[in-house]
Amino acid sequence: MQTNFTENQLENPGTARANEILRTCVHCGFCTATCPTYQVLGDELDSPRGRIYLIKDMLENERVPDESTVKHIDRCLSCLACMTTCPSGVHYMHLVDHARAYIEENYKRPWHDRGLRWVLSKILPYPMRFRIALLGAKIAKPFRRLIPDARLRAMLDMAPEKIPPVSRNDDPQVFLADGETKMRVALMTGCAQKALNTDINDATIRVLTRHGVEVVVLKQGCCGALTHHMGKVDESHRSAARNILSFAAEDEARGLDAVVINTSGCGTTVKDYGHMFEGDPLHDRAVRVANLAKDITEVLSELEFESKATNTLKIAYHAACSLQHGQKITEAPKKILKRAGFKVITPENSHLCCGSAGTYNLMQPEISGQLRDAKVASLEVKKPDIIAAGNIGCMMQIGSGAQTPILHTVELIDWATGGPKPPALQDFPKNLS
Repeated sequence: MQTNFTENQLENPGTARANEILRTCVHCGFCTATCPTYQVLGDELDSPRGRIYLIKDMLENERVPDESTVKHIDRCLSCLACMTTCPSGVHYMHLVDHARAYIEENYKRPWHDRGLRWVLSKILPYPMRFRIALLGAKIAKPFRRLIPDARLRAMLDMAPEKIPPVSRNDDPQVFLADGETKMRVALMTGCAQKALNTDINDATIRVLTRHGVEVVVLKQGCCGALTHHMGKVDESHRSAARNILSFAAEDEARGLDAVVINTSGCGTTVKDYGHMFEGDPLHDRAVRVANLAKDITEVLSELEFESKATNTLKIAYHAACSLQHGQKITEAPKKILKRAGFKVITPENSHLCCGSAGTYNLMQPEISGQLRDAKVASLEVKKPDIIAAGNIGCMMQIGSGAQTPILHTVELIDWATGGPKPPALQDFPKNLS
């Protein structure tokens, strides 16, 4: 694609990076075939190729974003399926993130939209605030029909039937390996996950220590992903910087083999810290942390383990977009589930997003709902015993429409290798053997 940025414009690192990305696009349209919003809406401007044209025009002309441009960019899930499909290697993630930051800085949203985005940015990344919000949503649920705004109704729908108690395993501490120490890792405990589902971190710690891994839980906070994808650069960088300093200091002082992440939405962002902090004094440490970052399934793939039971359970594996498209991890989760003895089923159209996408299901509930229903149907038509996923957002999204129980992949591996039966399966009629 030909671009016409001026030399002055290209002095801005974000614009210079956007220019590089735009020039790799050859207008082929392969991306439209795998874009969820294009599949649902059928509008060229709701495809990656259409959004690329909008972003190019907006940035080149340095114009105030108009309502139409903002609408179509807001509708992007950042599922990154287009990056998997693109034969030219267009790094759409960096382009759309820069566009969102530009919109955040130059566009005045309607007051109710600004208010919702402010509330989400001040609640979701903070576990205790989020717990209080979930309790409020649970109390307000009986009055759902009286609320006219679909986005507010979606916030009520997010509240689980039971809000889990705080897990003390998420406090800063060290969990020693059972037997010989083979690895030493730091666990990223997440933010929203600590309010929505504490079983995932608990299972992660158990399965790692059981297999010779020392697990360090450091003082930390949100990885920055939630605000980063809302275009709130300063907030996201402040969050990320706290974690970078914490993890890098631990690596420098005592050494780490990995920073383990069990929420793939976080993992995609952490692995991109080097780009986020380009030109920043923290850049070298950001790169260090990004290079240490590993999804839990990557770490489990390096460990030797055996299932303690003859397993007949059928697992439908949902590939989170941030895992398969953002981090290019496609086979590891299925392989370790098979090693544990499970029968693994891959649904049709597994490349398509479930509609969760961070805060997308709260800000675009209608499109999100259509994608969720399609995803649930593709999973449940296989008649699985359990659905497995590697991202808390996907688990909440799919779980809100599925009849089949849904668990994190690490919970299943923990159970199969000697851990307790997952709490979400306490009423489940089947056992491992």
